[in-house]
Amino acid sequence: MTRRTMWNTAALALAFLAGTAAVSAQVAMPAKPTVYNNPQLPNDPRVGLKGGVTDAGVAAQGMELVLNLPKPPGFAAGTTPQEKAPAPVPAAPAPLGPDGKPRVRALQLGSTNSDLAFKDHYVVVGNYNGFNIYDIADPTKTTLKSSVMCPGSQGDPTVYGNLLFISVESTSARVDCGTQGIPLPAGYVPPAPPARPAGAPGAGGGRSPRAPEPPSKDRFRGVRIFDISDIANPKQLPGVQTCRGSHTNTLVTDPNDKDNVYIYVAGYAPIRSSEELGGCSSGGIDDPNTALYTIVVIQVPLAHPDTAKVIESPRIFSDPNTGAMNGLAVGNLHGEGAAAQPVSGCHDITSFPEIGLAAGACTRVGILLDIKNPAHPKRVAAISDPNFSFWHSALWNNDGSKLIFDDEWGGGTQPRCRATDPMTWGADSIFTRKGSELTLGSYYKMPAPQTELENCTAHNGNLVPIPGRDIEVKSWYQGGISIMDFTDATHPFEIAYFDRGPLDSEKFIDGGTWSAYWYNGYVYGAEIARGLDVYKITPTKFVTANEIAAAEQVHMTLYNAQLATKIIYPKTFITAKAYVDQLVRDNALTQDKATTLFAAMDKKNTKVLKTYAATFKKDSAKASPNTAARMTALAEILAQ
Repeated sequence: MTRRTMWNTAALALAFLAGTAAVSAQVAMPAKPTVYNNPQLPNDPRVGLKGGVTDAGVAAQGMELVLNLPKPPGFAAGTTPQEKAPAPVPAAPAPLGPDGKPRVRALQLGSTNSDLAFKDHYVVVGNYNGFNIYDIADPTKTTLKSSVMCPGSQGDPTVYGNLLFISVESTSARVDCGTQGIPLPAGYVPPAPPARPAGAPGAGGGRSPRAPEPPSKDRFRGVRIFDISDIANPKQLPGVQTCRGSHTNTLVTDPNDKDNVYIYVAGYAPIRSSEELGGCSSGGIDDPNTALYTIVVIQVPLAHPDTAKVIESPRIFSDPNTGAMNGLAVGNLHGEGAAAQPVSGCHDITSFPEIGLAAGACTRVGILLDIKNPAHPKRVAAISDPNFSFWHSALWNNDGSKLIFDDEWGGGTQPRCRATDPMTWGADSIFTRKGSELTLGSYYKMPAPQTELENCTAHNGNLVPIPGRDIEVKSWYQGGISIMDFTDATHPFEIAYFDRGPLDSEKFIDGGTWSAYWYNGYVYGAEIARGLDVYKITPTKFVTANEIAAAEQVHMTLYNAQLATKIIYPKTFITAKAYVDQLVRDNALTQDKATTLFAAMDKKNTKVLKTYAATFKKDSAKASPNTAARMTALAEILAQ
């Protein structure tokens, strides 16, 4: 029996944050009742898949796995430097869980694959141990071109021209990329964690302070920079050190500045000692130099990337009335009544230079930033949601009228897609945008229940560029990949998926797809344990061959997950046929008329095409907004 859940719309209220130190703000309801169209489906083929690393059960709809390339030596299980080296002595004490007992680290298979970035016919696969670059000129014959061992989690990459930027926050990462880590002095005993400074975030609002490790001139935490003009031999440049390292990094371009690019550094890791990096302070709100409550802006001169440096640490969480830097504080995560805590950092920031905005997923809140001057971003809006635990990332649609935030409930290492887990937790939230006002339309969560052995929550994805539709492909760790239509923000629905069984049928092993991105006709997945996956989208009742062909017209030479760029679709008959299929699907055009129109396109029958163009232009005036937009775009092509 299909499990269906009815949602109380009152529970889906959003708090729009006015910038007060502790938010007791106005509560704004969505313009329409919030719905969820995909209740969990216990009879879904994804349920009950056999476990295994290379022989796991597979279920797929509308997606075909073209190939899988296992991680190379140094990254694969049994080959990493960490597995070959003795454990550090003394070992740092294990962090405690909510029950007060030491956390047990999940089993892992080698070092973790992280995010992806694309340049020309290459894909960079980030990894906690460095990165690997693959040649995807022919995606069906993807080959490894270079492998760089340079440990320092997370290893998230971005690219621009011949420059590669890698995020590093681990305290064991080295300036020289060595694999030996930062040895502790003989007899060193970690001191007790420092007292929490006044105004610092508490549990659930960022990581608690912990005792810094002894200062070291060999430690690197920040953004590494590589010259990849020779793909086979990347060359490390000086890079930029930051006080909290870099969990992720966002590339920001300026249409009025061709000489520089900017990197926004997001993170919430422990702050390093000022003895190690001058100017670093872990003080509270009374310390004007604290590294809390800010992001970092790096300027990269393209002619001299070796001179890249931090130019700004904007207080994007400040209260505009009082100037207090801890100006956003949120409680009641997942409706549990948690005490309000100030937000001190962001996880991801997704820039959209063409509209002058960036969207920040900042642990407890979602924010909008004005980035018309990218060196000095300013917050223009902030929202909270009691159904979200950890605001992880943001995704713009093609024209910036919609925005998806996701909730990485459990940090990505927990099973959060079980039949008993709420469908609004660990999910996407879909907003419409007018100016700086965001309105919640709905939630979407991968609908097939997963097991206790599969870490699962929303993670990284991007747009599949089908004209006339808003389509997201997204990774869900061991929940696999789900492709979702959010053209109507209030009624998202799944159109394709690919899922494997757990890595093991008896014990929990951390894994799954970290990132899934469409790029030039294929979907690429960074599988944490299994390597690099390459997929092809295939036709179904939800996606036609014409729509897939229309998306394949879009050719990119650069793609970074946290840099949105607007796609202008070519006015071709390939694009036109996609619009026709959509009108048929929406019952706005009969199949007979579509067949006639296809024949006229194939024969280039100008008279028939112009007649249809006039009809669509006229009919668009009384059609629904989405249908009208398709008719108008189709009419423009046919009238040519």
